[in-house]
Formats: sequence, C-alpha cells, structure tokens
Amino acid sequence: MIRPRPARWFELLLARDDATVALAALAATGAVELETRSGAELPAGFDALRPLLQQFGELSLRYSAYWPADGLLASAFPEPPQATLERCLRQVRAWAQAAEPLIRRWQQGEAARTELGRWRVVVAHLADGVVDLAQAAAAGPPLQVKLYVWPAGGDADAGAQALQRTFDADGERYTLALGSAEQLQGLAQQALALKGQALDLPPWLGSERAHNEAEIERRLAAVEADEAAVRGELRVLAEQHGLRTALADAHRLQWLLENVRALESGALFCWITGWTSAPDVATLEQAVERSGARGLLRFPAPPAGTRAPLLLSNPWWARPYEVFCRALGMPSGNEADPSALLALAVPLMFGYMFGDVGQGLVIAAAGFALRRRWPMARLFIAGGLSAACFGLLFGSVFSLHVLHPWWVAPLDDPLAVLMAPLVGGALLLTVGLLLSAVEAHWRGELARWLATDAGLLVCYLGLLGSLAWPPALLAAALGAAWFCLGHGWHQRRVLAVAGGLAELVERLLQVLINTLSFARVGAFALAHAGLSSAIVALMDAAGNPVAAAAVLVLGNVIVIVLEGLVVSIQTTRLVLFEFFTRFLEAQGRVFRPLPPPPTPLQEIPS
Repeated sequence: MIRPRPARWFELLLARDDATVALAALAATGAVELETRSGAELPAGFDALRPLLQQFGELSLRYSAYWPADGLLASAFPEPPQATLERCLRQVRAWAQAAEPLIRRWQQGEAARTELGRWRVVVAHLADGVVDLAQAAAAGPPLQVKLYVWPAGGDADAGAQALQRTFDADGERYTLALGSAEQLQGLAQQALALKGQALDLPPWLGSERAHNEAEIERRLAAVEADEAAVRGELRVLAEQHGLRTALADAHRLQWLLENVRALESGALFCWITGWTSAPDVATLEQAVERSGARGLLRFPAPPAGTRAPLLLSNPWWARPYEVFCRALGMPSGNEADPSALLALAVPLMFGYMFGDVGQGLVIAAAGFALRRRWPMARLFIAGGLSAACFGLLFGSVFSLHVLHPWWVAPLDDPLAVLMAPLVGGALLLTVGLLLSAVEAHWRGELARWLATDAGLLVCYLGLLGSLAWPPALLAAALGAAWFCLGHGWHQRRVLAVAGGLAELVERLLQVLINTLSFARVGAFALAHAGLSSAIVALMDAAGNPVAAAAVLVLGNVIVIVLEGLVVSIQTTRLVLFEFFTRFLEAQGRVFRPLPPPPTPLQEIPS
C-alpha cells in the first residue's frame, strides 16, 4: 500500500480504419496513457483532417448556437477518418442550407425580444401623463422622438439642445429625446460610440401605461411562440440530416488530433501502445469489444528502456491525503507513499491547533456538504472531527469554556500544550527516518543504511531522550560514532570518517530544527485559546444579551475563517517541509490518462 505500483503496459493491434473508435473507447475508461516509440507520427491520412476540421470550425462559429446540445452519439461502424469528416461536413452544410431561414427568424425574434424588453423598462419608468408615447411615436418630420440606450456611467453630451428625459435601469442609461434631426444626430453618435443603441418609437405605443404593458406582453408571447416553433423545426431538420451523429463524429476526430500526437501505422494496420491504470485486463478488453474495433489486445512486459508511470494504491479513507504527495510530485518506484500515515497525522495537527467542539463540528459539516463539489473539502471532515475531539480535551465549545477539560485548558498550562506537539513531531520524523530505511531496502541498499543512517536515528533519539533522562546522551554518542565509522567502513577510507562527522552535524541539526518546527502546532493552539478568551471578554463587556450573542456568532465566524486558512497552511508546511524531507524526493513519473472523448460511442450489440 505504501509503495507506488507501476502502470501496466498494453499493446493493441487493429485495423487502421478502426483506430478512431478504439482510441475513443480506451480513453472513455479514464485508465489509458498513450506512449509510442520515438520517431512515430500520426498516419499520413490524418494530415488531411486538419483543413477539413478548419472548415468545421468555421461552420461551428456560425451555427454552433443552433446545433443540438444533447443526444450526440458518434458512429459505431468505422470508416476512414477523412471519409468520416467529409461526410460530416456534407451533412452539416446541407442542414445549414435548410436551417438558414429558420435561424434568421430566430435572430429576428431575439432582436425583437431585446427591443420589447427595453420598452418595458421605459413604460415602467414613465408615469401616466408625463410623456404621451403615442403622440411621441407619431411625431412629424420637423421634430423627432428617439430612445437612446447605452451602458450606465457613460455620459453623452451631444444633442444638449434636444429635450431629454433620462433614467438608469439594469446597468443601462435610457434617454428619451425630442428634437430636430440635427439635434438628435450628435446624441445618436454618442450612444453608438458608447456601444449603445438608437431606437425609433414603435407605432403600436399608446397613451396609457396599462395598454402599453399589455401590448408588450402580447408581443413577447408571440415572439416566444415563434421561437418555440423555430426550435421544433430545427429539431426536425437535425433528425432529417443526421446532425447529431455528424457533430459527434466531427468532435471525436477533433479530439483525436488534439490529444493523440503519434500512432504507429501501416497501410492496413495500426498499433496502439501505452500504459493502463486499470486493475485488471478485463477493463480494456471490454471497452475494445464494445466499440466494435477489430483488433488484438495483449499485455506484455514493457519494452526495454521505457519508464512506467506510477500509481498510488490507497484505501478510500487515505485517498484525499494523496494531495500532499502530488503537491511535491509523484513518489518514485523506490519511495514510500505516506498518504495512509498522513490520514492520521494531518487531522491530529489540524485538530490540535483548532481545538473547539463547536467550531470543529461546523468545519466537519462544511467539509461534508462540499465534498462532491470540491474534493479537497474531504480533508476538513476528518480535521473538523479531530478539532471537536481536542475541543473536549481543552474544554472549549464555540470559544466558551462550558465543559470541564478532559486534559487541560491551554492557557492554564501553556508549557504542556507546547510540549505535546514536540513529542508528536519527534515521533513523526522518526517514522520518516524509518521510511527511508524501507526505501533503502527496496533499492537494495539496506546494508548501507544500517551502517550509516541507523546511527543518525540512534543519535537523534538519544539526544531527545536525554531531555528526560540524561544517561541517554551515551546512546547519542554511540549513534554518532556509529554513523561516522559506518561512513569509513562503507567507503573504505579513514578520511571518510571526518566527512561522516560533518554530514552528521549538518543532518542532525536539520532534523532537530524540523522537530522544533512542530512547536508551532502548540503555539497556534495557544493563539486559538487566546482568541477564544478575547471573544468571551468582548461578550462580557457587551452588557446586553443580544449584543453578546452577536459578538459570539461574529467572533466564531471570524475564527473559523481566519484560523481555518492559517491552520491549513501550517499543517501543509509541516508535512511538506519537515516530514517529507526525511525520505521523499518525488522523482516518479505521473500517470496522465488520455482525456475522455467529447461524446459517447455507440456500442456494438453482443
């Protein structure tokens, strides 16, 4: 579980024309990374797809808003990619020719809806009798009435001689202006320069507001009914021209050229090779079988000289903590994956710094509610529950000391609160040093580790033990000698002993400093207790139950948000820079699966 496993090599030999459906089926599993031999390129026939896809892109710019968005299903029966894309373009163009009048009707309806929406705003802002819109709409050539609309905040000063009524609504400025053509010309230019519109008054406007509102609603309903009819006719056209399948096939070929850089191919056959993260061979076998691709799939040993991507194998409860390893990189094949260990250590550090029953339960509930939308939130479930447990030890519930502490109130014995994380940090770093021994065993270098780094571990534990039992210094001295002499024995040189001493001093100081860094866990626990005391003091000073309750709620919200961020950062820092440096370099190759195809594939009936 703690050692990453390499992905499995696979090879698929199939008919060249089936490559597209086979690649889509493999990618849909989410368990395939392609890798070809150096020098391999896409088959020559695929180059002809690029100008055709460019034509498809141009059609997409014009018509994609009117294409069906659901029910896209790529073809199940393969054909040469160029023939597929040429067929798709013919179908799309035939559909476009038939749909063009309907699309123009749709666009006209959208323009009419926008204009009716503007007149709805105007009617709503003009009280009865202020402006007679019917008379304004019927104004003759000497005087004209127009409506100008532009984004609010833009000032238009031309046409100042015109009679204007201006108001703002929905982020736009509306100006109803009365004047001669010359007076309104400057105002129209200003409105257009501000990316606005100049609208003539429609002849159906009446003198009464109720009439205008009813007429606007009637016309909007007519526009919506016409758009519904247009959508229905476009659906019929899509079925008649096989548009959904044509779009799905074109999207799949577009996806292919964007994600597949090379394939080994001949005149008749294609060879797809790469890595899979699937735990059993049946996953890929079933995917290829369902696609209908004609091919042979096998799982031989990887070719010499290839470097397999690595996979982490953790139980479900440890997988959220893989994020710490991935932040540094991927452990190599001879490095340990500490995710299962972090599933214990990280919640303990987080909970210790955030020890409060109520706040911890709020954090856990928030993590549970957000776990699907934001996978990182799963970390806060365990962290919040740990904080609630430490809140029982510290006797804190929403910053109030309403419980008797099961262990100690932090501000009553700050030294004990500071010392406990130091002990925990020393244990964690000791585990890190032991993990380096496991890694040495995997590399076949356990004898060297026993001759050198084992002495460092003994020296480190001896120094720590001497703080409570001074005779442990003898073990520290023995460990130091062990480390130095081990270097001399391993390198078969006396001078190597002196080099070992210098290395011992450097590495020992590093691990001792790393140990002291865990004091920050206790320091933040004390800071949390101090903030809680400040909230209680402000509540007492409020002198009013309602004000005291407001202080309590607001104070806890601030603590949860502010300390949640700070404690998360400190926990991450301790893991990455204190713990991981003992054993993890993360030089492994990350498994990068082929992105799934944009549309599903029709399955061949078995």
